[in-house]
Amino acid sequence: MNHYSSNFTNCSISDFKRTVYPIAYLFIFSLGLVGNLISLFFFISSSFRRKASFSPVNILMLNLLLSDLMMVCSLPFRAAYYLMDYWAFGDITCRIMSCVFYINMYGSIYFLAVLSMVRFVAIVKPFTYVRWQCSRKAWVLCIVIWLIVSVASIPLLKAGTYVESNQTKCLDLRPSQVGTIIMLNRGVLFLGFVMPFVVISVCYIFAALYLLKLRKTRQNQRSQFNHKKSCSLVIIVLLIFLACFMPYHVVRTLFLEAEMDIHNKGYDESCHYIESLRKAAVITHCLASGNSCLDPLLFFFVGENFISFWRQHTPRRQSCIIEQNVKQESTVSIPFVQENKTDNYIKSFAHAFQFY
Repeated sequence: MNHYSSNFTNCSISDFKRTVYPIAYLFIFSLGLVGNLISLFFFISSSFRRKASFSPVNILMLNLLLSDLMMVCSLPFRAAYYLMDYWAFGDITCRIMSCVFYINMYGSIYFLAVLSMVRFVAIVKPFTYVRWQCSRKAWVLCIVIWLIVSVASIPLLKAGTYVESNQTKCLDLRPSQVGTIIMLNRGVLFLGFVMPFVVISVCYIFAALYLLKLRKTRQNQRSQFNHKKSCSLVIIVLLIFLACFMPYHVVRTLFLEAEMDIHNKGYDESCHYIESLRKAAVITHCLASGNSCLDPLLFFFVGENFISFWRQHTPRRQSCIIEQNVKQESTVSIPFVQENKTDNYIKSFAHAFQFY
């Protein structure tokens, strides 16, 4: 234990963190704040304009945006800490900042997983999707997600400020925390990343296969843009998920195991590996934080294509009941699509996606 405490500052990357973190955090803050506020304004104003309550997907998106706003609003505190090289905002704020990142990240992952399931059902089983429309259930689901990620983050509240070299520190890994965090990481890695990732992958892969099948069976020129763009969106969603969250979880696991080895055995003769791993942890942490400024662009792009998809690719004979119900609530102007013997197209299902 003594050798670890005395050598813990060896192979330090303090200068690297003081350079990378403030730049990344302030950039993500600026882009994320603008993007999420515009998105939030769009969702709320569109709801008031239509004088309609939020749909379940709209509620999920709203919670995702609130999660992202919470994250981006915490970033100036983090940037200031690394710029000043000491924590000036008090012990309670330090504990909150330690939790906010993880609440946002895993909240976003779960909201993305639920949204991917909703999109899958809306594409493959549209009438099941319509039957599931219930704002109360959506709010309950969102509250459950918030509770799960918040309760799971409670152990991080113990990580308050501490004094090192006569300076108040926060947000940095301490020797005494390594063992506990490794235990938490093993459980969170599966429940917070692997399981949601499998759900997202399965939903989008099957959605892509379904869209490709439609492309082969329907050669209508009006619908050509839908298939290519919708399939591209599936790939983009998975790539963004992989770019933001997978590198962070992989590197974090390796990083924690390396820090535990240092705790038990001390440093090797060379610092190259541990320095590289620590720098990778900094970069992947920034990538994970960057998810909060990508969600608005992602879902606006996805929403546009799903509206077009449902305007052109749902058989009209299956949508009579939906169309009658929708007409009672609002009037949606949809371009006329020529009918044929087997494939007629829906005129009113776009109402289900008006949140975009």
